[in-house]
Amino acid sequence: MGHFGFSYIGLIFLILLFIPNFFWTKRKPQEYTPQKENSILFCFERIRETLTCFCALCFSDFNWHGYSIWTWWLFAATLLMLLYELWWIRYFRSERKLNDFYSSFLGVPVAGATLPVIASLLLGIYGKVIWMIISTVILGIGHIGIHLKHRKEIER
Repeated sequence: MGHFGFSYIGLIFLILLFIPNFFWTKRKPQEYTPQKENSILFCFERIRETLTCFCALCFSDFNWHGYSIWTWWLFAATLLMLLYELWWIRYFRSERKLNDFYSSFLGVPVAGATLPVIASLLLGIYGKVIWMIISTVILGIGHIGIHLKHRKEIER
């Protein structure tokens, strides 16, 4: 279920998530225009933002507990977050077109949305925090769904 307390690992993950997004606000894709989103997907995405941030910071279960079989989940989550950062580096070095923003990375479709979702899910598994797992599933429905929809639109 989870133990309330501050998670420095959760904070690190959130920093890795938010720093590139901050830079993105100043380096949006050339053809980017805010669009009216599917209200259900948008709702799922907003719920995720709140729940995932809360869970990442407020459950001490995500902190390092020493080596165990569960440590592999944390390593995998960390690897995915590092791949997410590499995806952002590739995006910022690109021409910053919509294709670049909704691109795949190392075979992961819409990697800018998919990698942090899976990383959050694995972090939830590592910490054995059901609330993080549930909020990440909600995140996946909204965030990845929106990105896939936009990807299809630009492929037309």
